[in-house]
Amino acid sequence: MAEMGLVDIRHSVIETEATNEGYERGLIELAERGFDVIVMDADLAGSSGTSEFRKLFPDRFLDVGLCEQDMIGTGAGLALAGKCVFVTTHGMLAAGKAWDIIRSTICYGSLNVNICGADAGLSAGGAGGSRQSLEDVAVMRTLPGMTVVVPADAVEARKATIAAARIPGPVYIRFASARVPIVTTDMTPFTVGQAAVYKQGGDATVLACGVMVYEALKAARSLEDEGLSVRVINCHTIKPLDRAIVNRAAVETGALVTAEEGSTVGGLGGAVSEALAQSVRPTPIRIVGIEDRFGESGRHEQLLAHFGLTARDIAAAVREVHSRKRGAAEIEE
Repeated sequence: MAEMGLVDIRHSVIETEATNEGYERGLIELAERGFDVIVMDADLAGSSGTSEFRKLFPDRFLDVGLCEQDMIGTGAGLALAGKCVFVTTHGMLAAGKAWDIIRSTICYGSLNVNICGADAGLSAGGAGGSRQSLEDVAVMRTLPGMTVVVPADAVEARKATIAAARIPGPVYIRFASARVPIVTTDMTPFTVGQAAVYKQGGDATVLACGVMVYEALKAARSLEDEGLSVRVINCHTIKPLDRAIVNRAAVETGALVTAEEGSTVGGLGGAVSEALAQSVRPTPIRIVGIEDRFGESGRHEQLLAHFGLTARDIAAAVREVHSRKRGAAEIEE
């Protein structure tokens, strides 16, 4: 693939890695660069991606046990003391059990605490619907001053972790524990708040985040055989949303699809729809995600197929919005 130095999904063997492994590499790199990093975990180091950091920097690591709310409060205190704080727990627990403390203590005080939601989306497949965080992006996005980032792969997760250390105020970074395809490289540009075009196209645009970036690229390549030219944008930052790139895609391609491994209510699709409604002409849009329901038990790849989060589903959504665009153009004529 020529654009952005990405892997050519048509010919290359795709490497896979859990995004939380990139998170851990980012933490270690920050500590080695001299950042005054403190990493906190809620008895989940083995699955959340902080165990190696704990071995290398035991004096910078705090395991608070199954006390997520206390962890957030303690992290707030360490931030007030000038530390670069990363607190780690399951996305479901951060966005649910600890949400009130995040809101009242960290966000209200505009504190520099980075909240890292592991096992997010459907990646905690075997744990079932009660442990799968499908709503975390939506609820974190509502908090004043909160930055929300969903990396596409482990390489981007490392970059997001390093970037978060420099961002004033709270940051929520969403990670998956399941192995997902590596679609970016160390040379792929990444800036929080700036979405990136990974494939050019003029007939429709897919804006995706997380593992859905890979699925979007697959869908776009498959649609080339049907004569459809589809733009693919990695919209890794849900908040602040890159409204300029969204509006440009709407004007230049006239049909949008969003794709996310989470609820269709209030996530990336909601953010893009809000932006469109307030700035440009009406644009056909379809939100690919999980429709107002909880998750289920199963392997990650099984669940993606079960909930309609595959390249095939994205391609079908693109055909739909492209057809609606053509219908609207015929009516105007």
